[in-house]
Amino acid sequence: MAGIKRILVPVKRVVDYAVKIRVTGGKVDTSVKHSMNPFDEIAMEEAIRLKEKKHAAEIIALSVGPAKAQETLRTALAMGADRAVHVETDAEVQPLQVAKLIKAVAEKEKPELVLLGKQAIDDDAAQTGQMLAGLLGWSQATFASKIEPSDAKLTVTREVDGGLETLSAKLPAIVTTDLRLNEPRYATLPAIMKAKKKKLEKISPKDLGVDITPTIQTIKVIEPPKRAGGKKVESVDELLAKLKNEAGVL
Repeated sequence: MAGIKRILVPVKRVVDYAVKIRVTGGKVDTSVKHSMNPFDEIAMEEAIRLKEKKHAAEIIALSVGPAKAQETLRTALAMGADRAVHVETDAEVQPLQVAKLIKAVAEKEKPELVLLGKQAIDDDAAQTGQMLAGLLGWSQATFASKIEPSDAKLTVTREVDGGLETLSAKLPAIVTTDLRLNEPRYATLPAIMKAKKKKLEKISPKDLGVDITPTIQTIKVIEPPKRAGGKKVESVDELLAKLKNEAGVL
């Protein structure tokens, strides 16, 4: 089992990556299609592969959010998670509060490995994994493009500006996943049907003793200004004149 018995995989419900984001009344319009955060989907796939290779015995999916987050958990169960935990709240939960909630669940479930996406595509914070490692005092390896378990440690390859960096992390550990780690599978219809019968536990932040009061307030969200139409010029001299006199960049 290479030192891993249980893997905890937090998955976030986000606006689907194919949906064009719109801002209405100073807020992001969330009345659109949602799906599992792509980076978390990669984490779930990697957990399943580790289990298939007999490196783990159980996979627990975890999500923090409103009742509709159960749809995301059912997707995780259909992919191959064994059971799920839903920390239900309608409040906006920020990375630090999410990390505290995952910590509380981890202390209860006692996984040897927590696998999660390096960031969520809605806020792009890329903070939860690192905060969780700090709160638990566990080893951490971020932006993983390859994971190799052996005995009571993991060998993790990550992409850096200069090439590849290889880390050795003792278990228990937190690993955040990058895009090149794997390509997630599609859930089959039989698996989707079976997922409906798998255990999904509902709890609240209060049950875990975690205060989710936000520490950061979003004042306003605005869309970037629309690009002005381009213009064709007949010569380099005309281009330079427009850059100097109209654009004011020379």
